Amino acid sequence: MHILLAPDSFKESLSAKQVAEALKKGFQEALPDATFDLLPIGDGGEGTMETLAGVMDVTEYQTQVTGPFGQPVSMSYYQKDEMAFFEMASLVGLGLIQAEKRNPLELETRGIGELILQLVDQGVKTICVGIGGSATNDGGIGMAAGLGVAFYDDQGHLLRPVGASLGRVARIDTSAVPKALQDIELRVLTDVTNPLCGSQGATYIFGEQKGLNPLLFPAVDQAMQGFYQLIDARILSMPGAGAGGGMAAGLVAFAGGLISSGIEKSLDLIDFDHKVQKADLVVVGEGRMDLQSLSGKAPVGVAKRTPEKIPVIAICGSLAEDLPDFPSHHIDAAFSIVRGPCEVADALAHAERNLIFCARNIGNLLKIKAN
Repeated sequence: MHILLAPDSFKESLSAKQVAEALKKGFQEALPDATFDLLPIGDGGEGTMETLAGVMDVTEYQTQVTGPFGQPVSMSYYQKDEMAFFEMASLVGLGLIQAEKRNPLELETRGIGELILQLVDQGVKTICVGIGGSATNDGGIGMAAGLGVAFYDDQGHLLRPVGASLGRVARIDTSAVPKALQDIELRVLTDVTNPLCGSQGATYIFGEQKGLNPLLFPAVDQAMQGFYQLIDARILSMPGAGAGGGMAAGLVAFAGGLISSGIEKSLDLIDFDHKVQKADLVVVGEGRMDLQSLSGKAPVGVAKRTPEKIPVIAICGSLAEDLPDFPSHHIDAAFSIVRGPCEVADALAHAERNLIFCARNIGNLLKIKAN
């Protein structure tokens, strides 16, 4: 039996690679003759690029850019030939900003634009940007400044390119943006389809977790909307434009980016369609599978790309009550690794052990069927 293991990370517990390794250990104990392909994946959320780098033959580099507080910082990116990819979260990720310093309207994303220009100067032709897990809500204005765009108020004063300035922009100067930027393909990888503004937009859905006072939501959302009415109103109705605090919208507007399904692009990059052909079983998983997981997250994305004749099972940290009965959404069966009532902290701490236990049990069941 050949088993393809393609889990996402278990957030706050295990990386996708660690999940895949634990699953392999459990299955191997029950099925010692089985062979495996480990293809840990991500769907554009935080950690996706690091996961892809572990599967692909790429080189990691460090470069200096402007940090979230205006200071020089080192930022990582990955490159293979004329393709490069990096994560917004490696510069302005929630986990990098101390709780008391979180202010999504004041943090700078200039470094994102600076890195893009550095890659263009190096001759890179394709850039993939993962934009999950950010601490900012600036509509991409900071990134645009890093590309060379200047923003002025109605008095002609140059504005600081942060979220707090969105509502004051009266004039935009793009004359300093290098023409070479038009010659690259820029993919914006995301696991959400939220629009830029409105009740389901960047501010209302993600603002509070980034430290934004809910009382400010209406004013911030209105400022974001006014900013994009000035730039390109079509972006306001674009699915996924609200990802990364509106960074997706900014990359489309100022860098010619295309918003892409993170899972679809990830599967393309790791040559999934070829590797899945020899599988007898595909195993997917994530920390918690719920109804939202069925609308574009990693497990369903993998299942959809798996040929119908190959069974797909999901092994997850927990399964929400709002899930439909399986088989559903190309997944034949789903299992929770939690063995009984417990505190969330305990479930997170014992995830590896429970993954091995669950995979071993499923492996034993498969062995019975084989006999």
